[in-house]
Amino acid sequence: MSTEASQSFRVVALPGDGVGTEVYASARQVLGVLTGLSGITIQLDEQLIGGAALDACDDPLPQQTIDACRQADAILLGAVGGPKWDPNPIAKRPEKGLLRIRAEFGLFCNLRPVVTHPALHRFSPLKPEKLESVDLMIVRELTGGIYFGDKERTGDTAIDVCKYSRTEIERVTRKACDIARQRDGRLVQVDKANVLETSRLWREVVTELVEAEYPDLELEHMLVDSAAMHLLTRPDSFDVMLTENLFGDILSDEASMLCGSMGLLPSASLGEGDFGMYEPVHGSAPDIAGQGKANPYAMLLSTAMMLRHSLNRPVEAEALERSIFQCWEDGILTRDLVPDGCATGVVTDAVCQRLDSGNFTVGDA
Repeated sequence: MSTEASQSFRVVALPGDGVGTEVYASARQVLGVLTGLSGITIQLDEQLIGGAALDACDDPLPQQTIDACRQADAILLGAVGGPKWDPNPIAKRPEKGLLRIRAEFGLFCNLRPVVTHPALHRFSPLKPEKLESVDLMIVRELTGGIYFGDKERTGDTAIDVCKYSRTEIERVTRKACDIARQRDGRLVQVDKANVLETSRLWREVVTELVEAEYPDLELEHMLVDSAAMHLLTRPDSFDVMLTENLFGDILSDEASMLCGSMGLLPSASLGEGDFGMYEPVHGSAPDIAGQGKANPYAMLLSTAMMLRHSLNRPVEAEALERSIFQCWEDGILTRDLVPDGCATGVVTDAVCQRLDSGNFTVGDA
């Protein structure tokens, strides 16, 4: 673990499957440049998860990976999954490793920032005037709900149980409220309270907690179908959006289109302390894996989130973000955005060059 004196950090790297290995390689290269400039040490401990772990030891989350994570300051994840493992039973699916690691380390709060950049407005399906001031944080509960509920399959009948407790709702709501206080002070809680009992509990608990502990915040409740519509018609009206696991998964993917591509959005999965797991929101993209077409920007922005939230190195995080934004402004984009886009390695080199040419100096730290 890190100490204040040494500024040495241990990060477990989980490249995973598909393009996960490629975007992780980009993060590793950028961290090498950044740590060389700043003087801090980040030890990357590469471990297995997902399909790669299934192939190696028949377990999507080996005990060795869990043990390594317990000794780390943060986890940096590429992606998991792919059609190769689709026929497997649920317990042997790559995604099971991802769900287990969230539960194992109590990573109940997922942060997905959605901030549009003028250089990328033309890639969004929305008109530029709707994107000018979009700055949204989606706070998604991550270890409860239907993804973690009991499951049953009997003949032609299937059951997935969605269950939430007051404690689960309260802890993620406090996270969302703390974030809202640091922003514009507006919180929208998204549910389906007109038909779901779990949503009615969410609405009740969030209302009580905000009134008791965060009376300075502006709270609005919104049905998930309305939220999906308003994300496209008035995205700049949202500040912090709080929602349960399933709805958050869907809405955050929808919100990625505001920026133009899922390859541009980072995420952080946090618990009660500083420890967290950082990953791009895109999947393993097996159709382009190994072709050098993967967009590394979401992974690099996730790395910046790791530097800021878990390693407490905001200067390095800001330097990395500045370098990424300069690349966008200079038109250094991948093929998910432009047909003749740059290869993954070219983008990575460009970010490193901007880091090394003045975006970070030792005096900044």
